Amino acid sequence: MIKITKLSQAAIASLIAAGVMSVSSDAFAGKPGFEKCQGIAKTGMNDCGTSKHSCAGQATVDNDPEEWVYVPEGTCSKIAGGKVK
Repeated sequence: MIKITKLSQAAIASLIAAGVMSVSSDAFAGKPGFEKCQGIAKTGMNDCGTSKHSCAGQATVDNDPEEWVYVPEGTCSKIAGGKVK
């Protein structure tokens, strides 16, 4: 019985892994016509996670160089302190 349970768990894990690997890269891409701009996010206004946290809206200080937001393409380089990610 233990072998069947372990086999079932392994099968489920491989199905999940295959599903994650088969997801198109478009699912992880940004919004069409936008670019990620680092260093301009205000406190609580970031668009996604960083090494410091895992969710949007969790920036703790203004203009943290690691925090980013989506801006229309070509805009980031025009903003003081902005850096395209």
